Amino acid sequence: MAFRTNYRFERRERDRLKQQKKEEKQRRQQERKGQRDETATPEPEANPDSGSA
Repeated sequence: MAFRTNYRFERRERDRLKQQKKEEKQRRQQERKGQRDETATPEPEANPDSGSA
């Protein structure tokens, strides 16, 4: 006898894999953005004489 399909389980698995893929993509984009920010714009040095207050 063949097993009965479990559509909810299959849907949860598809959704889980989609979410996992989306999170991985988001993480890679954050890493690339961080690397781009580090190399492109060096942080300006703080000057205590110039400020607003």
